[in-house]
Amino acid sequence: MARGKLRIYLGAAPGVGKTYAMLSEAHRRVERGTDCVVAFVEHHNRPRTEVMLHGLEQIPRKELEYRGTVFTEMDVDEVLARRPEVALVDELPHTNIPGSRNTKRWQDVEELLAAGIDVITTVNIQHLESLGDVVESITGVRQQETVPDEVVRRADQIELVDMSPQALRRRMAHGNIYKPDKVDAALSNYFRPGNLTALRELALLWVADRVDEYLTEYRSEHRVSKIWGSRERIVVGLTGGPEGRTLIRRAARLAEKGAGGEVLAVYIARSDGLTSASPKELAVQRTLVEDLGGTFHHVIGEDIPTALLDFARGVNATQIVLGVSRRKGWQYVFGPGVGATVARESGPDLDVHLITHDEAGKGRGLPVARSARLGRSRVIWGWLVGVGGPALLTLLLTSVTPSVGLANDMLLFLTLTVAAALLGGLHPALASAVVGSLLLNWFFTPPVHTLTIADPKNIVAIAIFVGVAVSVASVVDLAARRTHQAARLRAESEILSVLAGSVLRGETSLEALLERVRETFGMESVALLERDSDVDPWTCAGSVGPRPCQSPENADVDMPVGDHMALALSGRVLPAEDRRVLAAFAAQAAVVLDRQRLQSQADQSRALAEGNRIRTALLAAVSHDLRTPLAGIKAAVSSLRSEDVAWSEEDQAELLEGIEEGADRLDNLVGNLLDMSRLQTGTVTPLIREIDLDEVVPMALGGVPEDSVELDIPETLPMVAVDPGLLERSVANLVENAVKYSPAGERVLVSASAMADRVEVRVVDRGPGVPDAGKDRIFEPFQRYGDAPRGAGVGLGLAVARGFAEAMRGTLTAEDTPGGGLTMVLTLPAAPGAHPIRPDLPATATS
Repeated sequence: MARGKLRIYLGAAPGVGKTYAMLSEAHRRVERGTDCVVAFVEHHNRPRTEVMLHGLEQIPRKELEYRGTVFTEMDVDEVLARRPEVALVDELPHTNIPGSRNTKRWQDVEELLAAGIDVITTVNIQHLESLGDVVESITGVRQQETVPDEVVRRADQIELVDMSPQALRRRMAHGNIYKPDKVDAALSNYFRPGNLTALRELALLWVADRVDEYLTEYRSEHRVSKIWGSRERIVVGLTGGPEGRTLIRRAARLAEKGAGGEVLAVYIARSDGLTSASPKELAVQRTLVEDLGGTFHHVIGEDIPTALLDFARGVNATQIVLGVSRRKGWQYVFGPGVGATVARESGPDLDVHLITHDEAGKGRGLPVARSARLGRSRVIWGWLVGVGGPALLTLLLTSVTPSVGLANDMLLFLTLTVAAALLGGLHPALASAVVGSLLLNWFFTPPVHTLTIADPKNIVAIAIFVGVAVSVASVVDLAARRTHQAARLRAESEILSVLAGSVLRGETSLEALLERVRETFGMESVALLERDSDVDPWTCAGSVGPRPCQSPENADVDMPVGDHMALALSGRVLPAEDRRVLAAFAAQAAVVLDRQRLQSQADQSRALAEGNRIRTALLAAVSHDLRTPLAGIKAAVSSLRSEDVAWSEEDQAELLEGIEEGADRLDNLVGNLLDMSRLQTGTVTPLIREIDLDEVVPMALGGVPEDSVELDIPETLPMVAVDPGLLERSVANLVENAVKYSPAGERVLVSASAMADRVEVRVVDRGPGVPDAGKDRIFEPFQRYGDAPRGAGVGLGLAVARGFAEAMRGTLTAEDTPGGGLTMVLTLPAAPGAHPIRPDLPATATS
């Protein structure tokens, strides 16, 4: 049983007209013949709302006694027994009286939807569960009756009932919402202009986000790669450097200039290990962008400009904000840089802003080695200060300045040793201590220019000098090691958090997860291997990269997962500290593989169930629909062969015509059955070529009476890339279906038009039409709408037409014809590089 559809009228506050709009929609549907009932509507003694209930069938309410008072609630059992097409249920967040079937009214609605009943309901923005704290801070009132956001987001349609605060307050003052004795209190408390304005903004923003979700789904389904600037969406490219904070603030100011602007900060990690950026700085920038109302995204990409542009186009961004490069001038010999590349390849639909900052042109520094406690530049400076510093100091003390005494000389050399320790760590400081002690002994300790020390006190002083130098160097080295470990653990925790979240949400495929392993650890290839037992050979369940390993023994790194599964990596040997993160990846890879296999089994089960349904329907069709024309043919042939009756020429012609019609019907039925069988088994292989529509569409009209179709195919249309045979069969089925349901004397219109890189063929009839709930169902196999006679076909024409359209990378949908009827819209891909032809002939052909 198909689930019912949910339509919600959303308002910013009570009294904006949600219930009135719901009842108006009910009257429109009743006038169209829809079975619509009022399951529960509260008019609150508002005269205009109460009048709208007249003429609508109302389900009796259920009476419940609670604490000595009788209350009325919606009778769910009665509604289910009545089984209308559409049920009106007011006040979705309402809490039912104890003793009711469900605690909340939205749970009652869920039951109606599960039973296949469409529901129209109402809700105010302040009743959404996620907005409770925000509404309380605005109005000072905590809403006790709420509805989960997910229930509202799952609605098939959400219509905003909007009204300005001033108009709502006027309605309140006129007594259209509350009784006169409550108007003054309401206007001075909850219905203040500021409250209503803030609530209205909440409603508009919430609906805008919902519209954005619909837009994203549409762009994904129709493979729209061009950017639609429906709202300002600004992507900030971060490198993990300190300039990121400046870029985020600048992007936030740009977003404020346009209504509904959005900021998305993205950090694109290279495949160079865990320490590709400062985790501390990234954490600060993540907090900053979230505080400014934006979102933070972490993306893995080999090529930074390409990954950034792909992300921007994927989120339908309109602007990109980048910082001026930190590279020095000579470093541009290695390439133009990310900013210049992005600006060059962004195209006309993306604006790129290059923002100056304090770090511009200062250099990016040398790469940080994974095994280094300190940066490489600091180590180099430490050796220069530790070895070159004592020599320069000796030259200064012996040739430029007068003698300052051995104690002061030792303090100066100790200062250089401490500086070397702070810069380069343990080894530069030890070298500085050795070089400094030798220079002190040779140049400044009597007797000079010899290694002999005459005074024992000087020996003690030099020993203390060396001890202090070693101690300071050890402390600095330990602090650097702890800092490195803390940064690494922070990076590991961030990676594990992102990994766990993506896998639990089902967002990661096995190949994507293995690719992340390869990029994270800088490997050449990664493979997930498994075997049934200890003696069976290894098989590859999934791999990325060239030349993946076929067994753990051949891998540079292998990580066991259980008894019969292992993650094999080739490229380099990992240090022991990396295996902890690798073990988490391996465990998650096993989970993803199990989930993919379970999903595959579920898909196979659904396919088998669908196949059983098709076979059952096919047997029913063969048992009746195919036998009907056969019976007519047999009766006509038996009559003609009968020797007891002398048939006139007119009678013989009529019987032969019946035989011919029956044979044509059989041919059409069998053809549709074979086509559906090919679609079900996936053996339809279209032969795509470029062709004009006016060469194919007229050929599809041979199966319908003359003068029953009006053809409007402009010759200026671009060529389409289709299979002519499949296109002809699809159009023929659509036209035959339209002619079948068109009133007598009404011609079916077949027209075509071009839009962007697509061409649309519209088949328009003036028949009874199909309600919204049935527009998808008519494309299912063995479905016939309304009271079509049993002999009118097996209900495969539209299913075959849609299957052939999708095989040619097109679409087939149904729309209402303005004024009544049904319009079939067949969308086809235009030929690559095709341009409209402008001949001197008339622009249209009509037949």
